[in-house]
Amino acid sequence: MAPRAGQRRLPRLLPLQGVDVMTSPVSPPPPSKGPGPSSAVRVALVGALVVGVGVGAFVLGRGSGGSSGPAFSSGERQGPPSAGATVEGMPEVPSEPTKMDVPDAPATAALWVDVHAPGKVRDALMRNAWLKEQWGKPLGQGFVGEWAPFLGSTGADLKASFKGAVVDVVAGQLLDAPFRTVWFSGASRAGTPALLVPRADRKSRAAWDALDGVAKRGAMTADRCPDSAVKVPEGGFHLSRWLVAEQTVWTARTEERVVLARNPVVLLQGLCTPLPKLGASEGVDVEVGFNPDAYGREAQLFTHVLGLKGNARLQFGVEGDRLVGRGIAGAVSPTAIPDTRPLSDDLLKLVPEETPVLFTFNLTLPESLEPEVLKTHWEGKSAQSVRTRTRQVALVWTPRGNASLEPELALLWGSEQDAEGVRALFSGGARTLKTATLCKHVVLATSDAELERLKKACEGRAPNLLNAAGPVVTGLREPASVMLGINTGRLLSGLLMDGYTSEARVDRASPLPKAAPPEIEAARRDLESLPYLGLRGKVVGYGPELVSEGFGT
Repeated sequence: MAPRAGQRRLPRLLPLQGVDVMTSPVSPPPPSKGPGPSSAVRVALVGALVVGVGVGAFVLGRGSGGSSGPAFSSGERQGPPSAGATVEGMPEVPSEPTKMDVPDAPATAALWVDVHAPGKVRDALMRNAWLKEQWGKPLGQGFVGEWAPFLGSTGADLKASFKGAVVDVVAGQLLDAPFRTVWFSGASRAGTPALLVPRADRKSRAAWDALDGVAKRGAMTADRCPDSAVKVPEGGFHLSRWLVAEQTVWTARTEERVVLARNPVVLLQGLCTPLPKLGASEGVDVEVGFNPDAYGREAQLFTHVLGLKGNARLQFGVEGDRLVGRGIAGAVSPTAIPDTRPLSDDLLKLVPEETPVLFTFNLTLPESLEPEVLKTHWEGKSAQSVRTRTRQVALVWTPRGNASLEPELALLWGSEQDAEGVRALFSGGARTLKTATLCKHVVLATSDAELERLKKACEGRAPNLLNAAGPVVTGLREPASVMLGINTGRLLSGLLMDGYTSEARVDRASPLPKAAPPEIEAARRDLESLPYLGLRGKVVGYGPELVSEGFGT
């Protein structure tokens, strides 16, 4: 969709820059060393949330100008302007499908976004005043981008049996059952996700058949899965290539599962890769999950030290027309039960109020941080006589949308007496960290600028979390074992600016302007109005499951 006259389309938000993990030379043995993920998969969970829910917002929330078919409830729908796309000169369907060259290396599901209540989420997005306003602005137009003609094409354009637009069929029928967006890691990764309906009902299957009948322009067959242990249906998999308005989607349907992807290899991974069961507790409408084994040794070490077992999940619910945090879910190891306590005022004073992502956790470690003592503790071989103590630790992170920019990350260790041991633990990495003692915390930062930012917050020369909105401060002060705070507005505003500067053509004759164009500044202001999302997980008694809680503005 072209922008209006006098407007620029906003730049795409680039993949988040990979962050150097400040790892310790002393680490417990991880379960495995599977292949590392692509840069698109090496994003924090907050990145997954933003991308996954953002894509869902477009696919589910966008209405069309055409009338809907009988599967939809009555009533006028709101959304961005119709694409007005036409479909002309489409090639004939090839008579014979081609055989796919199946990769030998199996894939691992690394990260996924589950929508458990599609109708509830779709209705909330359609009624949300902020989203309605953005569809007519450069921000919304840039987000819709090249997919507007695809989803805006109508049944009449395609000479199909259905009425309305493709988006009506996709959002109201195909994705009316619970669905999942999943990113894979492995040697044959492609960097794009697959969209799955694990248990497609009659409505989903009928919608798929309707689209396949008019949009199919080519096909492939796959006689096996990359993992030879996975059973393939008789006759193999049949992969359809849908082509509408010059946009291609690969898709396939089995007896139960419907899968869509931009890449045929990813489509096959969605058909073959075993996945966690799609299901959630009451009140949870959207979840973000990840598999630490897919992220390499650092993530395995991190989850092991925290005592987390299995797949940790970020949970969200829908209240009215808003998405709200429900908490962090997951199981914890009986031998590494984390302590549950509120964040100290010293920590809240140290963290700048504008911080996009804050992750805090409580570590129960031996009094001594000597490498051998820690190794014995992490291996579960510590003697009962070894004294332990809880340390409150936080990670402060500013994700970047430009790979040429240095990461902005700091570790805040809430025990001054551990200063020497902490510096020794994190001295073996590839990056030289800047260190200081601020607000009774040992601080290790990736740059002097990051250290100065924390120092200003600690000294009261810049706003800190004690100056945040009342509900945020109240939520941060509640007891938790692990906590994730996402300043959504600051996060997306910063990524937008990184995307703009990365795409700007800068040279001596055309230097980067001191001020961003008006539409960029307007979009940043709109993004900064988005709420703060807080997620907590806490251990109650000695149970193995985290109790989920949420807070925010």
